[in-house]
Amino acid sequence: MDWVLALITGLPPVVVLALVFLLPALESSTLLGLVVPGETAVLVGGVVAHGSGLPLWAVIAAATAGACIGDQIGYLLGRRYGPAVLAHAPAVARRHVDLDRARRLVSSRGAAAVVVGRWVAVLRTVVPIIAGASGMRRAAFGWANVAGGLVWATAVALLGYLGAASLHYLERELGIGTHALLAVVLLAAVLAVWRRHRARRARQDH
Repeated sequence: MDWVLALITGLPPVVVLALVFLLPALESSTLLGLVVPGETAVLVGGVVAHGSGLPLWAVIAAATAGACIGDQIGYLLGRRYGPAVLAHAPAVARRHVDLDRARRLVSSRGAAAVVVGRWVAVLRTVVPIIAGASGMRRAAFGWANVAGGLVWATAVALLGYLGAASLHYLERELGIGTHALLAVVLLAAVLAVWRRHRARRARQDH
């Protein structure tokens, strides 16, 4: 596992910060979030910050700025073109978009949906567009966007930062080797895919 962390922390800080800003910014504005979740880059930024490659506050600031700007663009696209914007998403990605769920969330929670939706990858991508298409006031969306983006960016960056620290601790203090750690990560990934598959089958049965 050390070689993985070394590879990540070896990236130039300017490249890491650019990715930390760009991926969250492109999630809603280009629908990239339906394919590549923005938190991937923010997690990497937290790992790099732990390796002293760049300050943690810079990672949080870049992620917050990217998330807020990207969602604001998504909101404006929804306000201008409506839900039809989602028709331009890749067909594979559209199959994973639960638009009814997103519409219900925006309809019932209003601006709070922008904050809540930020914690689910697919909702994070489409909620700003639906919020704009539904006529949500710009001021209401704006404050919810900033609040949600800041809390999300801080939490995900800290998760990457503390996760890197935990991996070093497990290997150094508990003697857990690289292969054991990789096995745990792989098992977690398999379980996540299995749970998602079961949830999708349950929705189709109903």
